[in-house]
Amino acid sequence: MHKQLGPGLLESAYQECLFHELKKAGLAVQKEKALPIVYKDIKLDHGYRIDLLVENKVVIEIKTVEAFSDVHLAQVLTYLKLGNYKLGLLLNFHVTTLKNGIRRVIL
Repeated sequence: MHKQLGPGLLESAYQECLFHELKKAGLAVQKEKALPIVYKDIKLDHGYRIDLLVENKVVIEIKTVEAFSDVHLAQVLTYLKLGNYKLGLLLNFHVTTLKNGIRRVIL
């Protein structure tokens, strides 16, 4: 997918294409999955949305940035904690070779 599209598109374009490819591969994928925050027994249904959730196990956060920052890592870690997930992938499509834009995050 990245080889065909290359860098330079919006995050939403890569998200839509990756969603399509994962579904085509037979995986259960949810797009823009809402992630509520529970604070003092109050459920807040707004705020966080996981870009892609694969097989209800793997959180995928898509970026198109020059380089990952600590904030990007913190975002994925927050999703993992709030959703009680163990594995996340931070994908940066703003690279010439996608393997250079993948960061695995384990809680």
